[in-house]
Amino acid sequence: MSLSPLAAALIDANDQPTLLIERGRVLAANASAKALLGASIEGRDVRLAIRHPEALEMILDPKRREGDLELTGIGGPDQSWRVTVQPVRDHRTLSLVRLSNQSDLRAAEKMRVDFVANASHELRTPLATISGYAETLADDQPLDDTTRRRFGETIHGEAARMLRLIEQLMGLSRIEADRFRPPAESVDLASVVRMVIEECGEFVRRRRADIRLVAPDDLPRVRGDTAQLQQVVSNLLTNALRYGCTADGCPIDITLAAHGGEVSITIRDRGEGIAAEHLPRLTERFYRVDPARTRDQGGTGLGLAIVKHIVERHRGRLDIRSAPGRGTEAVVTLPAA
Repeated sequence: MSLSPLAAALIDANDQPTLLIERGRVLAANASAKALLGASIEGRDVRLAIRHPEALEMILDPKRREGDLELTGIGGPDQSWRVTVQPVRDHRTLSLVRLSNQSDLRAAEKMRVDFVANASHELRTPLATISGYAETLADDQPLDDTTRRRFGETIHGEAARMLRLIEQLMGLSRIEADRFRPPAESVDLASVVRMVIEECGEFVRRRRADIRLVAPDDLPRVRGDTAQLQQVVSNLLTNALRYGCTADGCPIDITLAAHGGEVSITIRDRGEGIAAEHLPRLTERFYRVDPARTRDQGGTGLGLAIVKHIVERHRGRLDIRSAPGRGTEAVVTLPAA
């Protein structure tokens, strides 16, 4: 059977991989189908194009010839597709096969499930501690003042940790909600950095760090959201102080520079560094290189995820370079205003 020009044009107009099957042979395939299944599939047996048993059973069974199913293994082992088969009206031997890529939906669903599981775990841990200590305090058994004070301090610390986590989760949601709306302020990045250094003054003193700032006087302004850029600098500087300060007087270099219509801020520490296998996952929510150490230092596992989303909203780039024994360098590059 030959295909009319109109029918061929209609199949080609579909942006999803689409095939017209006649008696197990590919009568026509659009460009998306050829890109996915092979450029020379037209005129050949459909079993050479789609090599999935369940899909072929639905396509070739003359009693079915209609239905849909979701499967993996077409176009790659991790790709998920919904295959829909429909008989062509008034043509008993023709079937239309469409493939809809579900990979992004499945990835988003997995991310949502993982996020809920991680958030629940992060909240459950301090809540269990608070509940246990509060139950002991409420008991009629007498406690000495030292023990009671220690229990109270632990409850206060765990409650503060939960509050910090909830605030960061809410902040992350707000950032994601604004990701398609570019910021409109003209921001002096050097002033933002100096403000954050001042706000972190007590933490800097406790860590006995030596903050060294280099900022040119003629640094261009950037188009941005002042509060969000403060959060970017604060999160990166706090990470450097928490994990990059292992000795008294440890230096942390903050360098601002302009180049090619862009402004960059680099924060570098001289800490233990991070192994290469961890670097691609550092901006994942709740990902920790050393979970026990992160919790001990008061981290929530969300700081770099927040930085990544803010930088993306500002149409910028975040690069993290590190190696064991060589410290860590975080570079944020933003378009100049």
